[in-house]
Amino acid sequence: MSDLYYGTDLFSEFERLQRQMANFFGTFPSSLRASRLGSLPPVNIGATDDSIHIVAFAPGVNAAELDISIDKGLLTISGERKPARPDTGEDARVYAQERFTGAFRRVIELPENADPDKVEARYENGCLSIAIGKRESSKPRAITVQ
Repeated sequence: MSDLYYGTDLFSEFERLQRQMANFFGTFPSSLRASRLGSLPPVNIGATDDSIHIVAFAPGVNAAELDISIDKGLLTISGERKPARPDTGEDARVYAQERFTGAFRRVIELPENADPDKVEARYENGCLSIAIGKRESSKPRAITVQ
């Protein structure tokens, strides 16, 4: 088969096929590297030498209703997004509703060097930013040669 038909990245084609199957059946993972379809809130995860950074995208969620906890190396983010109803009256028909509403819960496994005593969380413009410090013993340090 030609690269023109399948593209140059076979994994991209597998992911595209999985998304199509997930849309049809609603049960398959959305990516070969992701946990499951519809994991909410979607997150970005990164790290520096000093900390682990997680950004969860949860627009329309009241910050006071977000619950964040760490237990046995698992970070749990949970909350609820209330439905947004336009003021068009009770006789309005909904033709499409793509925005998720309802309760959600996301569990992220943290690396062993995460320090649960060094956590900061901030919610701004629909983004929940969580910074988790690393244990001192896991940080890189320079060793002087004598």
